[in-house]
Amino acid sequence: MTPAKELLFLALGGSGEIGMNVNLYGCDGKWLMLDMGLTFADSDTPGVDLILPELEFIEKRRKDLVGIVLTHGHEDHIGALPYMAADLNVPLYATPFTAGLIAGKLEEEGLSGKVKLHIIERGGSAQLGPFGIRYVPMAHSIPEGNGVLITTPYGKVFHTGDWKIDETPVLGQPASSEALTRIGDEGILALVCDSTNVFQDNPSGSESSVAKGLADEIAKAEGRVLVTTFASNAARLATIGRVAAEAGRTVCVAGRSLDRILKVARATGYLLDFPETVRFDEAMRLPRQDVVIIATGGQGEPRAALGRIAGGQHELKMGEGDTVIFSSKQIPGNELAIGRIMNQLSELGVLTVTERQAHVHVSGHPGRPELAQMYRWMRPEILVPVHGEPRHLAEQARWGLANGIPRAIKQENGDVIRLAPNGPKKIGTERVGRLVLDGDVILPADGTTINTRRRLSRDGLITVALPVGQGRRLAGAPLIRSFGVPVEADLDDFLADAADAATKAWEPNKDPAKILEAVRLAVRRCATLWTGKKPTIDVSLLEIAPR
Repeated sequence: MTPAKELLFLALGGSGEIGMNVNLYGCDGKWLMLDMGLTFADSDTPGVDLILPELEFIEKRRKDLVGIVLTHGHEDHIGALPYMAADLNVPLYATPFTAGLIAGKLEEEGLSGKVKLHIIERGGSAQLGPFGIRYVPMAHSIPEGNGVLITTPYGKVFHTGDWKIDETPVLGQPASSEALTRIGDEGILALVCDSTNVFQDNPSGSESSVAKGLADEIAKAEGRVLVTTFASNAARLATIGRVAAEAGRTVCVAGRSLDRILKVARATGYLLDFPETVRFDEAMRLPRQDVVIIATGGQGEPRAALGRIAGGQHELKMGEGDTVIFSSKQIPGNELAIGRIMNQLSELGVLTVTERQAHVHVSGHPGRPELAQMYRWMRPEILVPVHGEPRHLAEQARWGLANGIPRAIKQENGDVIRLAPNGPKKIGTERVGRLVLDGDVILPADGTTINTRRRLSRDGLITVALPVGQGRRLAGAPLIRSFGVPVEADLDDFLADAADAATKAWEPNKDPAKILEAVRLAVRRCATLWTGKKPTIDVSLLEIAPR
């Protein structure tokens, strides 16, 4: 798959899912990558925290990859860089704030100086092989959200990145309506567009509108106030800091990622008026009504600051009469974890406030009116929805056609789409997949290790040790241990029954491999009769040496 005289699009992540964005554009024998993100693990990958994209397709073609352009600093767009960028060995391009976050990640992994990182000023441009790129500032829930205008010999693409319309932004200045209209006037072949909030009938709302809701809730609070939000939402941090100062409260910050964002933001000219913060012990000595704590953990992460505070395992304490404000939206799949922390807070006598009770959050993604406005600005020939589950992509394709875009195509990870000439058309499918970061090791998400762990977490494990003496006869009763198999009340009886089944299955005259398999099946049948489950059975021989 070497691009000919054509313009191709191929998503390796982020199309058919929300998160782990990796997009490739191909023309004249070269490829350009936009973003390299990750996603967070769920119960389907026990013991795993991070899921990475499988980049085998482009790894095989790394000599044809001209660079990686990063739209903004969210984890689902840059999070995989520390683990995968060095293998591709191509330059990275980012605006200053995003570059600061990337540099910190590379330093943590010992990659400083080993991966080339080029800083492009906001609104800046570069020529990467046959691709001309130009950053277009867009509003989002992190500083320096960017769309990218990609110029090729076969037409122009506007890749929106994550975006919204915000007429009164708190940080930065997105491109004006006039500037975006001028881009559309240049002639846009394809609009590759964020689909996250396509089912929302209302605009996302301005970040500045959150200030009043937060101020009202803090004014009502009689004790300590803790506000939890995404660490990367520097605009929200600015709002919380200003509201806290206006309320006469001192700010304390809890969470490594918050410290990192504040450091990078200040180094790149943002949050310069953020109030001075106090240490945990100082915050605890202040009168309860004089403190606002900003903490990570609003998605229910047990090891984040809020989770440890709720569990009483942090220097910062919350109690009767205090308030926790969740200034963020629940990510689908996190409801149980968030509910668990809310219950812990309730047991402490803490009041919780979410976006359902007060206006304390706005989204960073476009609703339907904003999408329609983007279509009017760009007037593309083709709409390519990305950044969404299949239902989001299909709905945006319908919405775009209903709003006058001539052609739209629904694609998912692995679909090779020819945009020009004579596009859009699916011309092939490439293998895509997921990797997991398991401890310090990267493994296939559907490989032997993770599949075995899934089985163990679902059905449990039984080990069978067979003492074998002379003549390959059993020298004693089989030794059986059960792990995670639901037989607690009848454990002794079950072990005796399983040992009996293993003994009866032992036939010393058979081939050893066949004997082990017969014992394994016999013990598993016994476990199934007792529990209805099929646990993993591990059988081993203990050779008993003659005296």
